Amino acid sequence: MSIFSELHDRKNTRSVKWDMLEPVFQTSDILPMWVADMDFKAPEAVNNALIKRAEHGIYGYTIIDDDVESAIINWLKHRHQWEIDQKWLTFSPGVVTSLHMAIQAFTEPNDKVLVQTPVYGPFYKVTESHERELVKNKLIYKDGYYSIDFQDFEKKLKSGVKAFILCSPHNPVGRVWKKEELEEMARLCLKYDVLIISDEIHADLVLPGNKHIPIASLSEEIAENTITMMAPSKTFNLAGLQASFIVTKNKDLRLKLNEHLGKQGFHMLNTMGNAAIEAAYKHGGDWLDELLSVINDNKNYVIDTFAKNTPELKVVNPEGTYLLWIDCSGLNMDNKELKKFMIEKAKVGLNAGIEYGEEGDQFMRMNLGCPKAMVEEGVKRIIGAVAVAREK
Repeated sequence: MSIFSELHDRKNTRSVKWDMLEPVFQTSDILPMWVADMDFKAPEAVNNALIKRAEHGIYGYTIIDDDVESAIINWLKHRHQWEIDQKWLTFSPGVVTSLHMAIQAFTEPNDKVLVQTPVYGPFYKVTESHERELVKNKLIYKDGYYSIDFQDFEKKLKSGVKAFILCSPHNPVGRVWKKEELEEMARLCLKYDVLIISDEIHADLVLPGNKHIPIASLSEEIAENTITMMAPSKTFNLAGLQASFIVTKNKDLRLKLNEHLGKQGFHMLNTMGNAAIEAAYKHGGDWLDELLSVINDNKNYVIDTFAKNTPELKVVNPEGTYLLWIDCSGLNMDNKELKKFMIEKAKVGLNAGIEYGEEGDQFMRMNLGCPKAMVEEGVKRIIGAVAVAREK
């Protein structure tokens, strides 16, 4: 049996995904396919590294040494053809933490910050909680595909935007931006002196036929205007270990960011996160390749099965991530009715599209990072509920 077929009982492990059903959905009688972590065990090399570290039994202050940094550098070079310098690296507990720090470091209250909607919910909170003005560049949704409205993008930048938070690959719509799209976004940001803050946490989760390109890798000039945030957390299912890193070529930007991180006490990784980063990036390649095959198979299964049985649901075919963005407008429900329908009738816990902005009003987000049997069960429940609704 493949490690990706094994069903694991995650209840009573303090899992957000499994142990927070009652507070979030007001019932525990649903199949959780929501928050973005996976129901797969991490690579054996990671688990062994953590066990070995635990056997030592002493958890004092931990340094980030050359071995950890070299593992990251080599991974980016071989996986993404991006060569970075060791001194460009900064570490933080997570990408969202890093986004908060960057917004505080490089913008002032009332400054404009651009995001491309619908988009990962914390982008809104990161901007608005620091009293910055949120500016939306709404993605164009046509024939089941999302593209960038560059005319609007430039218009918004021109209005005085100070920073642009790029989601690459994009969560929740699953786009892996093409080179020409990245180049045009970067060109316009340079033209209007807008800092690029690039969330690339899903960089490794790119499906067949697509290629992730770090926007900072496009040119020296773009690299000088970009702060890139990455982590092994989505890739290897390590979110609970709270370990991420930031790549900043521009020395002035890096020093300013580090200063803000330091003021909040974020200047080291926890002991286990440190060990996990090294093990994952040194030994996790084969595990990841198998994972991507599993995710792609799950994706194709859902798309094909819904197409045959529920024409009311249109799945946006993702190019990356393990998240599926489903257009439910054919059900003719508002967002509250749609959420209630999935919980009470389908008994499946999905992320409501409205969480990603008003542009997600008629959508739901499904997590495919689980064994095929779970995907099949979730799809079966949804198809059954839609069939009953159709007959009424």
